[in-house]
Amino acid sequence: MTPEALDAMRHTLAHVLASAVLALYPHAKPTLGPAIDTGFYYDFDFGDGERPVEADLKKIEQKMREQLKKWDRVVGEEVKQDVARERFAKNPYKLELIDEIVERKESLTLYHSLPAAVDGESLFTDLCRGGHTEHPAKDIAPGSYKLDRVAGAYWRGDEANTMLTRIYGLAFATKDDLVAYETQVEEAKKRDHRKLGKEMDLFTFSELVGSGLPLWTPRGSIVREELDRFVWELRSVHNYARVTIPHITKKELYEKSGHWEKFAEELFKVTTREGKLYALKPMNCPHHTQIFARRPHSYREMPQRYAETTMVYRDEQSGELGGLTRVLSITQDDSHVFCRASQVKEEFMHIWDIVDTLYSAFNFSLRVRLSFHEPSNLENYIGTEAVWKSAEQSLREIAEGRQADYFEAPGEAAMYGPKLDFMATDSIGREHQVATIQLDMNLPERFDLACVNEVGEKERIVMIHSAIMGSIERFTAVLLEHVGGQLPMWLAPEQVRILPVGDSHHVAAYELFDRLRAAGIRAHVATDDSLGKRIRAVKKERVPAHIVLGETEIAGDTVNLELRDGTVRELKKEIIGAVLQEECAARAL
Repeated sequence: MTPEALDAMRHTLAHVLASAVLALYPHAKPTLGPAIDTGFYYDFDFGDGERPVEADLKKIEQKMREQLKKWDRVVGEEVKQDVARERFAKNPYKLELIDEIVERKESLTLYHSLPAAVDGESLFTDLCRGGHTEHPAKDIAPGSYKLDRVAGAYWRGDEANTMLTRIYGLAFATKDDLVAYETQVEEAKKRDHRKLGKEMDLFTFSELVGSGLPLWTPRGSIVREELDRFVWELRSVHNYARVTIPHITKKELYEKSGHWEKFAEELFKVTTREGKLYALKPMNCPHHTQIFARRPHSYREMPQRYAETTMVYRDEQSGELGGLTRVLSITQDDSHVFCRASQVKEEFMHIWDIVDTLYSAFNFSLRVRLSFHEPSNLENYIGTEAVWKSAEQSLREIAEGRQADYFEAPGEAAMYGPKLDFMATDSIGREHQVATIQLDMNLPERFDLACVNEVGEKERIVMIHSAIMGSIERFTAVLLEHVGGQLPMWLAPEQVRILPVGDSHHVAAYELFDRLRAAGIRAHVATDDSLGKRIRAVKKERVPAHIVLGETEIAGDTVNLELRDGTVRELKKEIIGAVLQEECAARAL
């Protein structure tokens, strides 16, 4: 089934859902019911009457199956405003939509679900733009869909409007696809990074601090630092220089960059006691332009490559915050390359190499989205159409030259330029947006950034923005779920746990601990509770390896290092630290 056909099927099932709900709850007022990535939903206003809850979904789903058997075909009809208003006279939501459609000078269309009889009356009619399965009863497999859950949703997403009841459904091309998706969802619940983060003691949230503001524990901070160290090592090969900027700025910086005009409502603002207005930085690029602009640059000095891992802050809506994937404080492993136009391709390739190395280290598969502007909404971007087309063609040529698996996505660009967004597929088949490389010809123009070329003339430069992890918070969430919390030894906050069998073995346990720590291995000696409980704790906390130390191990020259997968390695005490140090340095998965 093509993506278009699947979308049409999901849209049709939203209509079937509305029909079934009206059959069971005649007082309901249907509002909107689109197709979504995993199926469909429909929003209803049940007023003061009975409204369905989770326990009622089976009943509604059964009614859908009864209705669908009669839906031989779906036929569209273009109508006048008065006809549409008469059809939905008792539904204020549909009337509002009708008036908006007319105001936009668009066609009003009704879609009728008809029985097999040629002259049969419509079984259900809805106001919509179309896109339906032509013969639903025949073409929609009974086992390919099911109702999923009930939720609340404000009309048009506005908290000032009526709270509606939203019923979600799942729908896929086949029953097997539906089962595979549900299996994936169950596996995802087990791998939820919020659950893993708590079990592994990596991060926490405090009501006193606020939602969307994660607090990283000592163990979680090790993970952050190790990830950042890996990215920095990859960047240092290409001569990046570290820079450091403050977390606030005068509003004038963002007025000049264009961010204030586009994103003023999403900024955290600070007013000084003297009445001066500052903003917490939501991105680093305007600050970095000022480091480049501090003095003239010769073409011989180009490119200039700045990198910094730092937090930025964005005023996200509280309802959108969740775990580490959507936060208010975002740690970016950010870099900006200031280069000549002739150097863009080579610099992109270097950054792409870094991206490939990092994600291959964790066995992610990548494809690339070319995020371009939407020509019909040029007012949402900085720069002219000509500049945008030139920049986008450059990215297209880079992707083709790399022989990348890529696709184009109009409307996904940053406000200042097009970008390459890397999409990583995890171990259970989900796709996540991760790294990004962005080409920017607009900020150099706004800040008058240039170098002096070979003939002594001022030459406009370009900027390349990149974040290899995207953000450390989101990357950590994706990684934890990808590996199910089983971080490789080099990245694990605790690499080896030593478990002395009894009190008489503590001295030897700490001697082994000192040996490991001297080799740079993050070890810990656990003495509380019974040996059985301590071994179970190792597994729950997903420590990569442990050593049980008893009389035999103390008397001998070797110890048994037991890995998470049950593999046991016999290693000499005198070299165990060096062996593990070498393996961690190689960053083996």
